[in-house]
Amino acid sequence: MPELKRISSRISAIAESATLKVDSKAKALQAAGRPVISFAAGEPDFVTPAHIVEAARLALEDPKNFRYTPAAGLPDLREAIAAKTLRDSGLKVEPSQVVVTNGGKQAVYQAFATLLDPGDEVLVPTPYWTTYPEVIKLAGGVQVDVFAGAEANYLVTVDQLEAARTDRTKVLLFVSPSNPTGSVYSPEQVKAIGEWADLHGLWVISDEIYQNLTYDGIKAVSIVDAVPALADRTILVNGVAKTYAMTGWRLGWMVGPTDAIKGAANLQSHLSSNVSNISQRAAIAALNGPQDCVEEMRLAFDRRRKLIVGELNKIDGLHTPTPQGAFYVYPDVSGLLNRTWGGVTPTSSLELADLILDKAEVAAVPGEAFGPSGYLRFSYALGDEALLEGISRLQKLFRD
Repeated sequence: MPELKRISSRISAIAESATLKVDSKAKALQAAGRPVISFAAGEPDFVTPAHIVEAARLALEDPKNFRYTPAAGLPDLREAIAAKTLRDSGLKVEPSQVVVTNGGKQAVYQAFATLLDPGDEVLVPTPYWTTYPEVIKLAGGVQVDVFAGAEANYLVTVDQLEAARTDRTKVLLFVSPSNPTGSVYSPEQVKAIGEWADLHGLWVISDEIYQNLTYDGIKAVSIVDAVPALADRTILVNGVAKTYAMTGWRLGWMVGPTDAIKGAANLQSHLSSNVSNISQRAAIAALNGPQDCVEEMRLAFDRRRKLIVGELNKIDGLHTPTPQGAFYVYPDVSGLLNRTWGGVTPTSSLELADLILDKAEVAAVPGEAFGPSGYLRFSYALGDEALLEGISRLQKLFRD
């Protein structure tokens, strides 16, 4: 009788989140007494706004929140998400077209699980967020990378997408603003890509988690706003984590056509059931309450964005495009490779990230986590003082 594997091949193939791995290592070093500054985690350093916390406190006083509620989400929250989708994405949907999830990651997972059969191909603009490849694999899909480098501001073109399309292509992943690059597609680019996807009958999964964090007067245009015909084949994923500094509340959602959302709701009914009612009540306050807190945080991110781009570009051999959204910079560090720094000669961005953690006590995520080597991701969602100190250490390391 053949010996059975202890752990399934499917689960064994999943890689740990690279961003969380680097952040965990940085925190472990900090706990051991080392003054590490971490640019690794995509987590706002602000506290959740007071009116949102107060809504959660009041929810704790109502016993009805201690019971099971509909797996797809509280009706009031689904209504609030439908209103936000119309307001920010230009798409009118019914509350029944919304599923509330345990953070944006669950929404991403369920979107791919709902659409993909084994062998279906997904076009993935690269660099990409580290979680996308794992959930595509779990759903049985095949990832097809479409790469755009710093010289193109990390934005892929219709010609590139068409060159990668085959008769197995079912889904286009679309992310604007991007994690890890912070790049934002222009309205014209969004329209061109949307019309191309519509022409070929593709599904689109559009991750809009950073849509409210844009700069320089730029708006992140939703692909369903640019091409309304795509609404019947598009799933939007979003959440409160980044916009409202609510990463730990674990509250996301997916919006889409009725059949896809029904399938995702069925999956969630067996996978996790309803999201914490306390978090749902807090999210209602976030979406329906005052938005001045969002603007205050956005302005702080904008200030940090300008600071980190200017300071990083003072380092010879490092090229940092100016991001127009999210809270990341993604410099091309190829000019620092194959040179000796502090007695070490890194040949990849993975080795470079290890070098700067060891020599400068600064944590960043290497490009290998998001696609090809030769890049580093820095999050500027940390305090101004820590940001300046961290960049100062890098300037000293690569000057000496």
